[in-house]
Amino acid sequence: MIKNLRRLWQDVNYLQLVDRSEQSLAKLLGIVLLVVLVAGTVQLMSVVVVAVLQPDTPWLGSKMNAVLGDLLTLLIAVEVLQNVTSYLRRHVVQIELVLLTAMTAVARKVIVLPPGAENKPQLLGGLGIAVLALAAAFWLVRSVNIRQPPARTGPAIRSPEQDP
Repeated sequence: MIKNLRRLWQDVNYLQLVDRSEQSLAKLLGIVLLVVLVAGTVQLMSVVVVAVLQPDTPWLGSKMNAVLGDLLTLLIAVEVLQNVTSYLRRHVVQIELVLLTAMTAVARKVIVLPPGAENKPQLLGGLGIAVLALAAAFWLVRSVNIRQPPARTGPAIRSPEQDP
């Protein structure tokens, strides 16, 4: 028992365990997200079909805003799923993709702002600052990545000659 624990705590074995656990959790989260995406898409399609079949649906009012909000929420979920699958493929979190997902989320918030939001300067200022910060971070990461590609492209496993 103690011998097995010592072997587990060796760097190579420990890192392999952590990598396998991360991959398993990422796969599970991907499956859960895929189920949620399918259910959300079916629900959105049913709402749109019912609204289209009713001739008195006010599309230029709050209904359009609600449908756009739901559609953008599904697109954000697709981007999160791409983050998860990208992690499984490359074993690295792609910060550019994460920043693009965050920009999409802020854009969704701006697009679905309710009427009267223009009277809330703190909200509008906060969203503006968030957009600028995300855009600056994206530009910075992109400019660094153009100069040098990411270093890690595989699992975090140390080579045996590095162990003391």
